[in-house]
Amino acid sequence: MQEFLSKEVLAGLETARKSRERKQSRLRIQVGEAVFPVLRFWHDGCVLDGKLSPKLRGLVDLYDGSRHVFQCLIVATTGDGDEITCEFKRLTPVTDAPALDFWRDDSGPVAYLPKA
Repeated sequence: MQEFLSKEVLAGLETARKSRERKQSRLRIQVGEAVFPVLRFWHDGCVLDGKLSPKLRGLVDLYDGSRHVFQCLIVATTGDGDEITCEFKRLTPVTDAPALDFWRDDSGPVAYLPKA
């Protein structure tokens, strides 16, 4: 079907597809002060817009809107056309509570009563 469409129409369709992906995705990668929108995301990588982002490498933060979701270690980026594919070596979920440094017993008390 693409051989029947003119180059201008194909370019317009591609622009509309990228615009839709950019609007639908709230995910973004932040490196220092720089922010790059994520077009697609999966468990060991993501796709960024090639015109807006450089080839990234190293530790980055992944946000969903204003919520910090993951810390990612990007080990490889490949640029194919207008998209940059990033591969993660490590994808660590961010928690809002500190890590426990002791074993919490499930059958233990929830709280202690004060001394009377």
